[in-house]
Amino acid sequence: MLAPDEIHVWRAALDQPAAQVAQFARLLASDEQLRANRFHFERDQQRFIVGRGILRTILGRYLGCDGSEFQFSYGARGKPALTNPIAEPPLYFNPAHSGGLMVIVLASNQELGVDVEQIRPIADMEQIVQRFFAPSEQAALLGLPVEQRQEAFFNGWTRKEAYLKALGDGLARPLDQFCVSLVPGEPARLLSIREDEADASHWFLRSFHPAPGYVAAVAVRGHAWRFNYWDWT
Repeated sequence: MLAPDEIHVWRAALDQPAAQVAQFARLLASDEQLRANRFHFERDQQRFIVGRGILRTILGRYLGCDGSEFQFSYGARGKPALTNPIAEPPLYFNPAHSGGLMVIVLASNQELGVDVEQIRPIADMEQIVQRFFAPSEQAALLGLPVEQRQEAFFNGWTRKEAYLKALGDGLARPLDQFCVSLVPGEPARLLSIREDEADASHWFLRSFHPAPGYVAAVAVRGHAWRFNYWDWT
């Protein structure tokens, strides 16, 4: 189902009918049910339940089991993994969500990361860029016409997040310690890593629009990857 050189990308809507939410809730482990109950707003709670339910359902298809049968462990920054891998070769995955959209990526034998963002106005965008982006990224973004800067910002942010998630570091590694391409229309690339310049060439970035008004990015080591895109139904 998942060849060694393949990355599968799944897209799913998080806003589902009440009956579907209830069905997904039955798949969740006890710790996930506790997390769901902590959400203040019902919409956020339901989106969390749906997101976990879809993730478990999709993983169950690849693993040949029911989505309630496995447990997740979490890295220092919250990246989920299967507690006891029940597939050979191992199944690696990473979910991301923004607004009402979820994206999940899967690969065998290789860690990977994904991020998705709903493109939207950010009042303090330039301050965020100056604080978190590398100097060369700041120059590239602020040198663009004003009407292109929002797209460039989310290009850069999703690519940087995807790379950090592939490492498993979350936001522990400073965002300004590595540089990605972000100019609209240019290929997605990891351009440089401070103190480890040679390693940047070993990484592959793929940027795409999973839905109108959204941008996403995948980061993974190696370059001979084939991408397949799927919709959860």
